[in-house]
Amino acid sequence: MTDPKSIEKLKDNPAITGREDKFVTMDVKVAPILASWRESIFAHEWLTSDGLIRPLTDMSEPLRAKRLAVEKLIQDGGVLDRPVLGIGILDNIEIGSAKDVFLVLAGQGATSVSVHIPKSQIKDFRIFLR
Repeated sequence: MTDPKSIEKLKDNPAITGREDKFVTMDVKVAPILASWRESIFAHEWLTSDGLIRPLTDMSEPLRAKRLAVEKLIQDGGVLDRPVLGIGILDNIEIGSAKDVFLVLAGQGATSVSVHIPKSQIKDFRIFLR
């Protein structure tokens, strides 16, 4: 399980720099986010067909390296980039930036994570908010 203090050590994601006024920071529930993101064309890289985080041995080398880097930052008490989420073209959740952060925290048992979402999509995120 992730140390709750680690989850609090998130900083604004550089991907929204210059567009901060277009995003809001909110806490989302991990389980429903993963269930929706599972429909993404990118989910297979991180999730098994059962919707679980893949074991390290079942990940590509680049994803394994990203995952290990995030796990080390958490272990060392480092600060992580806050994930950026949005609603995709197929009306499911997409994780735009810091996907590795969100998925490592989910894999370590986090039940909620602080994320950036577009202000224009706040209504679409109602059911995902903590």
